[in-house]
Amino acid sequence: MREEMNPTILDAKVSIPGNYSNIKTNDKADEAFRVYDVQDSPSRVVEHYRDMRRFQTVAFYEKMEKKYDFSNGNYRRLMTIEEAFAELENYVDASDPDLDLPNLLHLLQTAEGIRRAGHPDWLQLTGLLHDMGKIMFLWGSGEDGQDGYSPNGKQWALGGDTFVVGCQIPDDAVVFPEFNELNPDTHDCHYSTKNGIYNENCGLDELKFAWGHDEYMWRMLVANSCTIPREGLDMIRYHSAYPLHDKGAYRHLLKAEDEKRINWVRLFNKFDLYTKDETNDLRSSTEEILPYYRGLLEKYGLGGKLRW
Repeated sequence: MREEMNPTILDAKVSIPGNYSNIKTNDKADEAFRVYDVQDSPSRVVEHYRDMRRFQTVAFYEKMEKKYDFSNGNYRRLMTIEEAFAELENYVDASDPDLDLPNLLHLLQTAEGIRRAGHPDWLQLTGLLHDMGKIMFLWGSGEDGQDGYSPNGKQWALGGDTFVVGCQIPDDAVVFPEFNELNPDTHDCHYSTKNGIYNENCGLDELKFAWGHDEYMWRMLVANSCTIPREGLDMIRYHSAYPLHDKGAYRHLLKAEDEKRINWVRLFNKFDLYTKDETNDLRSSTEEILPYYRGLLEKYGLGGKLRW
């Protein structure tokens, strides 16, 4: 049984736009986003996903689950959100083919895009926080895929599309499927079947996705009694699970009610993707923008020092 939580659950009243022109902050064609190809993608991206497929296993998930445990008051450092922002200032995601700028800028772009679209303030705050789990690089190492200090550091357990460990990796739903055979669990009969270690229709929250910033940040927010509603927490926990929300994989493991939750993740991902813009540098406006978000942090129980 996974970690229990009792989030606020909303009655969904926000719809997914059919036209993304009012979301985009650039003129990049839709088909130009998320291009993953061994020949055409940056070598750092190809290497990142090769490593993810080699090392993201059930055993590694359980190792990270233990390392980043929040039970019984455990934590690694006390920091405010803004102190964590300062640590992330120079972090650049090695797995992202669409943006080669500091992660803080992407967070501001996402949050402000959601704000401009008039969505609820908890959704705006979700945009600001969604990638902050990459703060794990403070306690990580290249061996564990969490080196954010070196220019070419290994980050395969910080970012990138996540897949479910403990069952068959779907060739038709992951990027670089040619790397699937490198995963040790694909050669273990307990983990390589369609269901693997899971029961049919066990539900979204029972699935173990490849360890990364999503899972860590969800656990961090729950441990700090954040009051962002479950829809926002789901966006944080599952936004990198592209095989799930973009390709429709793992349907046999979901409950009927999970589809509504995944629709919220799909809405969020339009902003996560389409607001990436190297010409929209909001960092010069940070001091004008941050007071608004400080108020939201207080409103949703994230003011002051938090356990990380």
